[in-house]
Amino acid sequence: MDFDRYLAAKTQATLAEITLRVAHALDRHPLCRGIEFEIVKTPRSRKSNWTVTLQQVAPTALWEASEIVADIQDAYELAVAA
Repeated sequence: MDFDRYLAAKTQATLAEITLRVAHALDRHPLCRGIEFEIVKTPRSRKSNWTVTLQQVAPTALWEASEIVADIQDAYELAVAA
């Protein structure tokens, strides 16, 4: 069994699901609460097909917010609309 391929597989999620996951993850971190963001579809690449634009991020929260978003991007792929 090819475990590396299984572990590298991303879970399909809708735009609404990804938005909700990012919002909840940011709100759980004390420095990241209240950060405004937008999920943006991007052309499909080897790593991802979506990204997050963060707005009005305090300098003290930038690193944490970026790490949170990167972890979510590693786990989820934007589902293609049928």
